[in-house]
Amino acid sequence: MISSFIFSEGNVVGEGLDVDALRLVRADKGLHIWVDLDNPSEEEARTILGGLFEFHPLAVEDVLSDSQFPKVDDFGDYIYVIFHGVDYSKEAKFSTAELDLFLGKDFLVTCHFNRMPALHAAVERIKQQKAIKAKTIDRVAYRILDGMVQNYQPLLNDFALEVQGLEDVVFAAGRGRHPTLMQEFRSLRRDLMNLQQIIRPQREVISRIAHGEFKIIRPYLLPYFRDINDNLRRIEGVAHGFNEQLLLSLDIYLNKAANETNDVIKVLTVLTALTTPSMLLGTWYGMNFEDMPELKWPYSYPVAAFITVVSTILLLWWLKSRKWI
Repeated sequence: MISSFIFSEGNVVGEGLDVDALRLVRADKGLHIWVDLDNPSEEEARTILGGLFEFHPLAVEDVLSDSQFPKVDDFGDYIYVIFHGVDYSKEAKFSTAELDLFLGKDFLVTCHFNRMPALHAAVERIKQQKAIKAKTIDRVAYRILDGMVQNYQPLLNDFALEVQGLEDVVFAAGRGRHPTLMQEFRSLRRDLMNLQQIIRPQREVISRIAHGEFKIIRPYLLPYFRDINDNLRRIEGVAHGFNEQLLLSLDIYLNKAANETNDVIKVLTVLTALTTPSMLLGTWYGMNFEDMPELKWPYSYPVAAFITVVSTILLLWWLKSRKWI
């Protein structure tokens, strides 16, 4: 689907124009254009990107192919930005969505093949006549990118709940192993690492824009892009903190599991030691030798029982004196 909005002095003066009408608007230097390509066909993408706006063929090919890494390229009259947002859901929290953005002096072209909440929110604001008061099109680009970064907040909130939930399980009173806990640790830590890998290169892209490297961005907007960079830094820092917190909880859990295993081994060792006297005597008198001593002595069983009990008690006292039990 192709959506288009025409701005004049920050107000929307037209929308939903066809390609021919957009060509006429492009010739009017007093107007600003925002064209959004929402899951376009290859033909639609090439018509708008390569035909109407005459973007560089390499940039058009990048749009039509999936890119794993954010970047920003300067083509003189416009810049080309690849940015990644997140379509948050509890079932698939890392459903990332790529946004391809072309920003010129008087036009903005966005293209995406996945659901993009920040763009949908901007479109809805315009359709509800809540015009984006922007005399320059780069402010529209800023608000879209800022909205994409803000959309990470529900993800961070969910991470906080998951980390706290795992900590509650680890520090819960009582014993017992949790068969799925290690799998939950690994899954959550993998998600946190993925989040950091997504945010880090995007910080580099926004940092280049915020430092005024590209003349398309007006100087008065640079502080706003620095604010986006600060938010990305905060998100990366929070993700790093969650990761450290998770590693600490995992270390505590493993130590608790090791202590529980040691306790079990200790109990089994004590039981083995306490049964040693009876095992020695039982083994001795269990032999089928014909000339076994005390075989016909009437006090054999009482004496054997007495020796077993006394030796077991003495062994128990010795273990306690050594503070092994």
